[in-house]
Amino acid sequence: MGLFKKKQVFYAPCSGKIIPLCEVNDPVFAGESLGPGFAIVPSKGELYAPKNGVISAIFPTKHAVGMTFEDGSEVLFHIGIDTVNLQGEGFSTFVNSGDKVKQGSKLVDFDLPFLESKAIDSTVMVVFTKHKEVSIESKTVQANEALDITCK
Repeated sequence: MGLFKKKQVFYAPCSGKIIPLCEVNDPVFAGESLGPGFAIVPSKGELYAPKNGVISAIFPTKHAVGMTFEDGSEVLFHIGIDTVNLQGEGFSTFVNSGDKVKQGSKLVDFDLPFLESKAIDSTVMVVFTKHKEVSIESKTVQANEALDITCK
């Protein structure tokens, strides 16, 4: 991705509070083992495409979605911590692997009260798998709100 930082317009994939990835309660994501990014503590259980792109992966358990954007960058959205154990319960997907989607397309609904009833952390991790650094301001956002992200 070069030596220079590049600002990107990226739309919030869900509503909630943006937090640094290092603050999530999962050492794999917090340690950026899968890549840098940020997380959103969701206020609504809806995940949207933040840019135009292609669905590169959707996990059978519906809790994680991979996207490749038109600029070649890739993002993994991981909804919740240990949600793989739910085997898809509480999740509804609206896309399949290989689908071309536009910014703002709904990708997944997830049932926040259900996750809470199972004592599951619903934080949504947004991981940029092809970048070395990602910076974004911590703030409360609405889904599909434009965000300024700097990627290196």
